[in-house]
Amino acid sequence: MDQSPLVIFTPSGKRGRFPVGTPILTAARQLGVDLDSVCGGRGICSKCQVAPSYGDFPKHGVTVREGALSDWNEVEARYNRVRGLKEGRRLGCQATVQGDIIVDVPPESQVHRQVVRKAASAKPIVMDPATRLVLVEVEEPDMHEPSGDFERLQAALREQWQIEGVTAPLRVLQKLQPALRKGKWQVSVALHHPANTEEFQILDVWPGLHEGGLYGLAIDLGSTTIAAHLCDLGDGRVLASSGLMNPQIRFGEDLMSRVSYAMMNPGGDHEMTRAVQEAIATLATEIAAEGGIDPALIYETVIVCNPVMHHLLLGIDPVELGQAPFALATSGSLTLPARDLNLDTIAPTAQVYLLPCIAGHVGADAAAVALSEEPDQADALTLIVDVGTNAEILLGDQNGVLACSSPTGPAFEGAQISAGQRAAPGAIERIEIDPATKEPRFRIIGCDLWSDDPGFAEATKETGITGICGSGIIEAVAEMRMAGLLDASGLIGSAEATGTARCEATGRTHAYLIHDATDTGGPRITVTQGDIRAIQLAKSALYAGARLLMDKRGVDHVDRVVLAGAFGAHISPKHAMVLGMIPDATLDNVTSAGNAAGHGARIALCNRGARQRIEQTVRKIEKIETAIEPKFQEHFVNANSIPHATDPFPELTRIAPLPQVAFGASGTAPGGGEPGARRRRRRG
Repeated sequence: MDQSPLVIFTPSGKRGRFPVGTPILTAARQLGVDLDSVCGGRGICSKCQVAPSYGDFPKHGVTVREGALSDWNEVEARYNRVRGLKEGRRLGCQATVQGDIIVDVPPESQVHRQVVRKAASAKPIVMDPATRLVLVEVEEPDMHEPSGDFERLQAALREQWQIEGVTAPLRVLQKLQPALRKGKWQVSVALHHPANTEEFQILDVWPGLHEGGLYGLAIDLGSTTIAAHLCDLGDGRVLASSGLMNPQIRFGEDLMSRVSYAMMNPGGDHEMTRAVQEAIATLATEIAAEGGIDPALIYETVIVCNPVMHHLLLGIDPVELGQAPFALATSGSLTLPARDLNLDTIAPTAQVYLLPCIAGHVGADAAAVALSEEPDQADALTLIVDVGTNAEILLGDQNGVLACSSPTGPAFEGAQISAGQRAAPGAIERIEIDPATKEPRFRIIGCDLWSDDPGFAEATKETGITGICGSGIIEAVAEMRMAGLLDASGLIGSAEATGTARCEATGRTHAYLIHDATDTGGPRITVTQGDIRAIQLAKSALYAGARLLMDKRGVDHVDRVVLAGAFGAHISPKHAMVLGMIPDATLDNVTSAGNAAGHGARIALCNRGARQRIEQTVRKIEKIETAIEPKFQEHFVNANSIPHATDPFPELTRIAPLPQVAFGASGTAPGGGEPGARRRRRRG
């Protein structure tokens, strides 16, 4: 029986016996313990810090005595003098086994450590990035061994890191010799290892130990907005998040408008490609400044987007996506140099990874949502709705996943709304209407006070009240319906019919006044009949898509509803259900996933294995094309009513029974009757 000392690692619980004198790092590697090291055991990087434990451990059946690890050596002592080691920590590459020992690997020393965002929707991400940093010691050139510096670097990577098949672009070769000599034959190498390949590419090289970091961008390229997260590729931390409006909006607010622009205007697709590439390059510069890093240290970018955005980003004419059978030029994942997309503000050798598209109108953004939310692993039948200009909808559980997209348009994001604006300080984001007095109160972005709270005017003096954003218009329409100002067909009642002067005549229709600051030079914010119609069309498309998937699955209800997207994170589930955006469900089972597509992009940025998983998953998802489904139009028409013309909403009725009001075209009760009177069909 082997009487060598027993080494136990926590929290993994892995254990094994090793000869006296074995470095802890070596023991960890042999057992497959998650212990980081960039320098290859030279005591330079400090990534392999461990915390030994001493005493009696009945759980593990071991007693650890003083002297179970070797004493500090000069390498550890020097590192402690220069940089400092936390009390109780040792360098795993220097400390050797002398007796039975329990060694804890702290989170910061784990290669595949979990990263948790502060946001409630965040999920852990296991770190295994495609681009990582290694320190290499290269043999000096020798008259008797005539080989190039790069070939000796390849040999060093093979011997020290077991990495084969390394290539390097010309830019790296141009930097290699000065870096080797300045670093006294030690260099840090940024290595890129794409998923599903054994190839490695050197993206950059530095003399000695590079401490400037490696960074990546996770980008959700939407039709209306472009959102980005700047991440540290070492630990997954989000250093900054930013976004901007997609400049392609000027060519058309919705996707089909942009496809039409490309069809009708020779070179129009190139215009749109140039606009979005320039926007991403600008965003990279801005987010790097916000995160306090040099944009030249961004070596990888992951992008998720819908199919039209996908083609326009890549410079592919989207005309085929505008007509059946909606064929993609390519649906698979792509890895390509950032320079091919004219992203010249980040590292010259940076790489871009695009997630696979699911179908002609179900894109890489839906794939990213599937990666983030994993509906294929769920026990409960789950409906995931990524709310945006083009809504992606997933329905499924362990028995399979269905997917479709639905053209909702930009109304949910404040566009096509009379007082609409993007979500920015000063925009109304929450609203309540008293059902008795019909008086509104609201909150704006940038202030936690309600408009009827003391101090609201003072607190909003700087931003002012500028308009209403997407979540605000959703709540406004739903609140109007609950307060009896709006009937099921979407008509706003007159002042006489509703009992409030806030319902103002605007020609043949009416509008509801939320806020009037015209006496001080501010805006007049109303919800018009046109606004209601824009929201009706958007929510009908959303609901019809969801209902179509339910039909295909053969169900009339779902167990869970997940609202995804940056916009979806701010939607009140109750108001969404009143509006009829989503199917009826228990409110406790309606949750927000935040920007699930953006989170999926982060997962793919930080984990190579996740890229392989989603590439396999999308092949199993069943795609439903709403444009050719006959029942889509029927569902769309029925969904125009608020909440719905035919589908029952028992859960909604239980928590928020809606007033039975009906207004004529003039906004009055039909036939001159009392508000709430129903139109009776004439017999004859």
